[in-house]
Amino acid sequence: MATVGEILAVKGSQVLSIGPDASVLDAATLMNEHKVGSLVVMDAGRLIGIITERDMLQRVLVTRRDPVSASVSDVMTSEVVCCQPHTTLEEARSVLKNRRIRHLPVLDQCEQLLGVISIGDLNAYQADDHERTICILHDYIYGRA
Repeated sequence: MATVGEILAVKGSQVLSIGPDASVLDAATLMNEHKVGSLVVMDAGRLIGIITERDMLQRVLVTRRDPVSASVSDVMTSEVVCCQPHTTLEEARSVLKNRRIRHLPVLDQCEQLLGVISIGDLNAYQADDHERTICILHDYIYGRA
């Protein structure tokens, strides 16, 4: 059964992060520059939260907060749902769906951040897996070209 660790092995462990004292504008700028929908919030090498597009919409834009003066710690989600490398893709997909979230940090046993997977990563993995299955079935039915 495929695991989150397999996605990270292909995707890599690079994670964009920001500190809790940074402004929401800085976070939005960083997210926009890298075309990502979230940043993990790190403090002294420890995961303390995640800030997402949804956080910014609900806690800054709709409430008319100033993104320059609002800090990341003011609007981030501090109760972060995480998984481990051995988490199956089915379990990860279920967590994302049931919690209505799109990003899932991956931690090791010592709670060190290994990476982040997204619903897009799961969908891409599944699409690639389906393509491989189709090729195998095609070769089986029609023979190799």
